[in-house]
Amino acid sequence: MTKGTVVLAYSGGLDTSCILVWLKEQGYDVITFLANIGQDEDFDAARKKAEKLGAKKVFIEDLRAEFVEEFVWPSVQANALYEDRYLLGTSIARPCIARHQVQIAKQEGAQFVSHGATGKGNDQIRFELTCYALYPEVKIIAPWRIPEFYNRFKGRKDLMEYAEQHGIPVPVTPKAPWSMDANLMHISYESGILENPKNHAPSDLYLMTKNPEDSPNTPDVLEIEFKKGVPVKVSNLKEGKTKEKALEIFSYVNEVGGKHGVGRIDIVENRFIGMKSRGIYETPGGTILHHAHLDIEAFTMDREVRRIKQGLGIKFSEQIYNGFWYSPECEFVRHCIAKSQENVEGKVQLSVFKGHVYILGRESPSSLYNEELVSMDVQGDYDPCDASGFIKINAVRLREHHRLQGEARLKH
Repeated sequence: MTKGTVVLAYSGGLDTSCILVWLKEQGYDVITFLANIGQDEDFDAARKKAEKLGAKKVFIEDLRAEFVEEFVWPSVQANALYEDRYLLGTSIARPCIARHQVQIAKQEGAQFVSHGATGKGNDQIRFELTCYALYPEVKIIAPWRIPEFYNRFKGRKDLMEYAEQHGIPVPVTPKAPWSMDANLMHISYESGILENPKNHAPSDLYLMTKNPEDSPNTPDVLEIEFKKGVPVKVSNLKEGKTKEKALEIFSYVNEVGGKHGVGRIDIVENRFIGMKSRGIYETPGGTILHHAHLDIEAFTMDREVRRIKQGLGIKFSEQIYNGFWYSPECEFVRHCIAKSQENVEGKVQLSVFKGHVYILGRESPSSLYNEELVSMDVQGDYDPCDASGFIKINAVRLREHHRLQGEARLKH
């Protein structure tokens, strides 16, 4: 008799391969699930490895188009940035992966799900909150929070020894002295030598973007078209290339951004669990789309609506980062943001060059920009005399504040 069936979020790497064998040792039947969300992976080799290690079934699913359309695009609409800098590449991938892990668990009648996230990070929260939201009865096995597991495997050396004892193929090339997570949107790097926040990132760390110093000496000029705040077309105006499908659009802006070294950041951020961590991220395509969307949104959205929407974008970013994609509050915020994007349409032209994105121009059938009204050369439908009353009304509060506070300061 087995203890039951567990669906393991599997990467094919050392950690989750050891977890697979360890779960079998504990008496579970193990089904592995590997999501293709754009990472550089030999999926066929990963399947064979899981089967060799005793996985009862192996599921590998291509989620790239779904990831872009259902997770990346809402983040673009929201201008989502965590703590003003992080474009949330890992954060938005976790609910996409966990949703399919839960679907497989239900389909296969599995009572358990498992993952290889550490007990100190954000990913354990993101995976598990999604699983509990979509499969309330599920039981979660998190080996890196189980003393019998983490006391046995105190580091990579212990995992390597266990792998050799159990016939688990071990990596031939030396492991980089940091950990990495990659998907279509970005690559993140942390831990190891990067844990000292003073240490500079080695030049060979970056895999998705060129060093801006070594990037081409001529820019790429792109035109990005939006409808309802979502990119629907990208054209390279110099090369004549055009992409119109979501996955192709995102892959292409990634390619252009990577070539020009766009989207590198090195930050210290606040994990939800309560500690600060240092992370290095490269998000080339996401950075280009962020700049383009900000521009077309400012061009087409009412000022007061945009002010409210900016606050919602901050809230949305925190909800994603903290793992609450499938919460009622996040669903509500997504709905409000989508409503705000109804008239965010048009084209933005920009230059991508030496690590930077430069906006060149924009046009929109829904523009709120009135060239005649704002012109310094034409009066248009505006009476400058009206500004006097506007200024005086706004000055009432300031005059009273300084009159009363000024008197109080003089008395003291």
